[in-house]
Amino acid sequence: MQAFITNQIIIKASLSKVWSALTDPDQTQKYMFGCKTVSNWNIGDSLLWIGQQEGNDIIFVKGFILEIQPNRLLKYTVFDPNNPLIPDLPENYLNVTYELIEKDDHTQLTVTQGDYTKVEDGERRYQESYNKGEAWNPILIEIKKLVESEITT
Repeated sequence: MQAFITNQIIIKASLSKVWSALTDPDQTQKYMFGCKTVSNWNIGDSLLWIGQQEGNDIIFVKGFILEIQPNRLLKYTVFDPNNPLIPDLPENYLNVTYELIEKDDHTQLTVTQGDYTKVEDGERRYQESYNKGEAWNPILIEIKKLVESEITT
């Protein structure tokens, strides 16, 4: 098991367009399994991923903002509050980091998640997140499609 999962994608869009896709609830809902992000986007604030299940709002993932530099860096924690087998303790939260770098006419988006070696049931959680070698790739591909399609429409 690796400690971290890292994926990267090039998006033909400005930093601000990609940033909006990462932080605007109406945008996140389009690529994150119907979940909207709810946060005030300040260090220490909660970050909730809320979606619908049987007509009710459900918090599918929760965490806290650790670091934020608009259009450059977003680091937050994540935890599945619906898993009764893992205690909701800070040491069981994983970190997710988005790094955005502008390169000519596009943005390089790098996502890192971990440290799986330090959380309870880390091996299983790593395997679930890694998803047969794809990890974040399907989500990043959807972000790319979303952002690039908005530029052409």
